[in-house]
Amino acid sequence: MMLRIRSRDGLERIQVDGPQITIFQLKTLIESQLQIPIQNQTLSTDQNLLLAKTLADLLRFSDMTDPSIPLSALNLSHGSIIFLYYHGERTVRGGPTVSPAGSFGRKMTMDDLIAKQTRITRQESPHCDSVSFDRDSANAFQRFVNETLAFASKRGGFMYGTVTDEGRVEVDFIYEPPQQGLEDDLVLLRDPEEEKLVDAIAAGLGRKRVGFIFTQTIMQEKKDYNFSNKEIIQAAELHAESELKEWVTVVVKLEANEDGAADVHFEAFQMSDMCVKLFKDGWFVTEFGENDDPKLSKMKKDVVVGGKDVKEVDNDFFLVVVKIFDHQGPLSTSFPIENRKNLVTLRALKSHLDRTKSLPFVKRISDFHLLLFLAKSQGLGSDVPALTECVNTQTAVPEGYQLLIESMANAA
Repeated sequence: MMLRIRSRDGLERIQVDGPQITIFQLKTLIESQLQIPIQNQTLSTDQNLLLAKTLADLLRFSDMTDPSIPLSALNLSHGSIIFLYYHGERTVRGGPTVSPAGSFGRKMTMDDLIAKQTRITRQESPHCDSVSFDRDSANAFQRFVNETLAFASKRGGFMYGTVTDEGRVEVDFIYEPPQQGLEDDLVLLRDPEEEKLVDAIAAGLGRKRVGFIFTQTIMQEKKDYNFSNKEIIQAAELHAESELKEWVTVVVKLEANEDGAADVHFEAFQMSDMCVKLFKDGWFVTEFGENDDPKLSKMKKDVVVGGKDVKEVDNDFFLVVVKIFDHQGPLSTSFPIENRKNLVTLRALKSHLDRTKSLPFVKRISDFHLLLFLAKSQGLGSDVPALTECVNTQTAVPEGYQLLIESMANAA
């Protein structure tokens, strides 16, 4: 039976005899196969273990502290992921053979010297405390990719919200740009003019772009990675473009549960500082071959990982886990969402206004996707500041705007 062990060094695999072995026997196997002493190990099925900073933090993860418990009691089976925190240093096994670049007859260049100093280690702490999703917004996104796309093609969107003084990212809506989703790739067909409108609406609502969310397909679920090499590069590019240190990248995927059914999971990460720097400096190989391992990112120059010079890096080295929460934000997400398969028309506007006619008019238009529709399709782009100010402050919409919007709907 194979188990996947995720630590600060990335994802590794160990072989065990079966689910009947105890936690103590598992720790013994980790010591022999991964060279981590038993006394240095803390194990858990909770990924938040990797965020632990103090002994008190570690003591909260007690699900695997009893050495006599069999793995079967924790519903662990072939392919299960166990999270490992350990003290001390180690040499990561299984790296490529070290090549003596710059020595034995070849002069070392400045690039060689820089590469020798470029050490990739796991970043322990994210720059944001956590990310919290507006429930309706998150549900609208996952429902579309689950029920309409059936997780057969990828989908992505930009998350908009706020960053609190404590570093908590609060996501209130998701803008889905024009895109082409494939089985293992996501091509964003970005429209600068539309994005300017989106950013203007967000600013009027007191929000800004705070991250990127994307899905993995059911075909990818069979692969053994958190992010593929293509996803690492796309996420690093968008993170670098944002220039926001709290920028968050979220992946949505289907995973089999204990009953064999599939559940939708949200997982949040930040790209490590080193990942963003390497992207900005052009170190990533951005072309992929059929035989490339998607779990590994290729470098144009050698970097040092686990004491070895390598040109392929486990993608997990570039990911920093972020805690996820949810909240009920002030905006609704009931208007049809932009750039999906069905064109949004005035009929949708009429239907929305009819459905919400018992509410004050400002509440009826307190929906980012509705405001974008009005600004983009109905020529109200110049009126965005006035409308968003009403929504942001929840004050009455001037009668002229109300009559104009209602007349548009009635013309459907």
